[in-house]
Amino acid sequence: MSAEDDVSSRSQQSPLASQRAKQQAEAEGKKTSRFAGVFPLGYKDTFSQWWANVPASTAEHNVLSFIPYLRSPPTQARTGSKVVKEQANGTSEPPSTDDLTKSTSQSAPSKNDPYGPRMWHSNLIKLSGRNRALNEFSVERIGEEVENNLVIVHGYGAGLGFFYKNFEALSRATGWRLYALDLLGMGRSTRPPFKIRANPQKERQASITEAEDWFVDSLEEWRKARNLEKFTLLGHSLGGYMAVAYALKYPGHLNKLILASPVGIPEDPYAVNSSLPEPQESTLQAEVTQSQDSSTASTAANPADPATTGDNNNFLNARDKRDKASATGGPPPRKPLPKWLTYLWDANISPFSLVRWSGPFGPRFVSGWTSRRFSHLPPEEAQALHTYAYTLFKQRGSGEYALAYILAPGAFARSPLIRRIQGVGRQYIRPDGERTSTVEEGSAKSADDVKEGAGRVKETGFPVVLMYGENDWMDVKGGYAAAEKINEEKERALREAGEEERRRESGEARVVVIKKAGHHVYLDGWEEFNEVMLKEMGDVEGRQRKRRAEGWA
Repeated sequence: MSAEDDVSSRSQQSPLASQRAKQQAEAEGKKTSRFAGVFPLGYKDTFSQWWANVPASTAEHNVLSFIPYLRSPPTQARTGSKVVKEQANGTSEPPSTDDLTKSTSQSAPSKNDPYGPRMWHSNLIKLSGRNRALNEFSVERIGEEVENNLVIVHGYGAGLGFFYKNFEALSRATGWRLYALDLLGMGRSTRPPFKIRANPQKERQASITEAEDWFVDSLEEWRKARNLEKFTLLGHSLGGYMAVAYALKYPGHLNKLILASPVGIPEDPYAVNSSLPEPQESTLQAEVTQSQDSSTASTAANPADPATTGDNNNFLNARDKRDKASATGGPPPRKPLPKWLTYLWDANISPFSLVRWSGPFGPRFVSGWTSRRFSHLPPEEAQALHTYAYTLFKQRGSGEYALAYILAPGAFARSPLIRRIQGVGRQYIRPDGERTSTVEEGSAKSADDVKEGAGRVKETGFPVVLMYGENDWMDVKGGYAAAEKINEEKERALREAGEEERRRESGEARVVVIKKAGHHVYLDGWEEFNEVMLKEMGDVEGRQRKRRAEGWA
């Protein structure tokens, strides 16, 4: 990618700059549109960004170019099933035969790297079936044997580029190789049609499982393609939910599970019992309405204490008010989710559909989110992320349609993880890879489970870390409840374990709160997040050394 292309793609005014211009106009007493506060990008800049039609590969490249010591990040040219040949003016032309050959794999070394040498890779990993492939970005340390692998999975509708603040720091760890993936049907992975065979009304659980399998099966296929026997898995938000689903369905492959502000842990009666749920309060709306200033502010309460920790969009406070109102017989707070939004959700009309339908106004709609999420970043980085987000959001709809099957309006899971997360690391492993849970939802192991488990290898736990931002709109209480269930299951397993199982026992769970961070903990509080991650990666190494010393690695 040329320097001209890099400069031209960043020449547009950022939504953050538009927001500041609006604030200045208000300070000078000038009138502004009532929508400018919600969608700060001006019409002229909106049309300019739409007309430029920056390819998603260019947008990803521009974000990753902010990685230290990586001046020109490798970028495979395929987005979904399309290949573009980028021009200096940001436009594209059909690829040549040579472009098609080279399009799915690119590599580049770091430059003047005091922590290297390191080699960076961008690949499109083909999976079975038609139009199924995962976009992958990875980094390896040259001249070192790979002893551990870290796999990073993003949240709903996002992409691997959002972790640009983490790749360099985490790849300093000796003996580690890092992989970041775009989920199937999201980011720059291929986007096959999303279809559910089960009837959601008559086969509710089957449809939920099918939606989960759509993602976790592709992750398992990718693992096999990369020949990774063991790895550490980090999932953010919906990626965290899918990481748990993966650990339950495909046991025996994780050294550690790290859930960064995972969605879907707490139980909500509206989401579980109603076909058209309407929760009392919404957490998801805070992803759009919560200011980044409040996300990165420090609270006076002790962040480690769930009893004193609130969030700046008043999610926990709203729940407390609802509970108090119910206890006193008073009316519950007004439901902030409008009926039209609930209708669109359950009709499976995604927010990205609105971006696609809006045509030239798409960049402005997206600025309503990006101007709040990235306002704490330098203007150039905020602009690059805004463009990257827009190029992903406007892609053909695919994996995004799974959301309505997995979550109810308000971001509560239809099959809450709190019912099954205690089964993580407690599965029987069959030679054919099929799993049989040793833990039923909310119940102890049955006699049938013991009988089925005879003669098969059983997992003996692995560490689970649940991370939340100090000002996270995701409910940290759900994290503490999940950790408690996992640790209780460990105690139960130890009571029934033999000598060898006790020696191999590795299960535990704990909650970590990142200061001055919101839901996007890896970006809001990236420095502390990276420090915590490096410690967790060091813990994996320490456990491996212990196992080797005891002769059962």
